[in-house]
Amino acid sequence: MTATVDTNMLASELRLVLGQLVRRLRAEHRFSLSQGAVLGRLDREGTMSIGDMAVAERVRPQSMTQTIADLEAEGLIDRRADPSDGRRTLVGLTDSGRQTLQEDRRRREGWLAGSLAEDLSAEEQQVLVRALELLRRLAES
Repeated sequence: MTATVDTNMLASELRLVLGQLVRRLRAEHRFSLSQGAVLGRLDREGTMSIGDMAVAERVRPQSMTQTIADLEAEGLIDRRADPSDGRRTLVGLTDSGRQTLQEDRRRREGWLAGSLAEDLSAEEQQVLVRALELLRRLAES
């Protein structure tokens, strides 16, 4: 017989724990959460329009425009006209942006990898491997 899960309680606990983990990762992070999300998406998916980026990150275009302006001022991204539609602006990582992002990832992932190795048993690490797909599905729903 399977025990009934109180999904409201589970949601509350999951939100709290994920929030704590995100705050801890932010302590190792050079960028704001929105800047890191933009840089990461550009690294994974390549050049995008500001509008497409706003939709992908689920923020208002005005908010995305400000984030893009901040990153551009730091020399981490550049803007250029879309060759197929001159009304649209495309943004992409600069070489400096890619290098800075990689350094930031190494620092954050270094802390997390160290904590996983030192604080969790091999069995607990395997539980996280299985849970990762579930968390990914929740994030994409």
